[in-house]
Amino acid sequence: MAEQRFERHKQPWTGDEVQKLHNLAKKGMALKAIAKALTRSEESVKVRAKADGLTIAKLR
Repeated sequence: MAEQRFERHKQPWTGDEVQKLHNLAKKGMALKAIAKALTRSEESVKVRAKADGLTIAKLR
């Protein structure tokens, strides 16, 4: 499987990205879908969600 490259590696989160993360998490979107929508790695999204006290839906 090819390794994904993220152009935004180690970039700070913008206010718009944080707001979008909160909205998508509240809608119950899965981690992979949120990461793709934000063009961030799954790990980055997971860390930020945990820091903000958000719960990300598990894949079913």
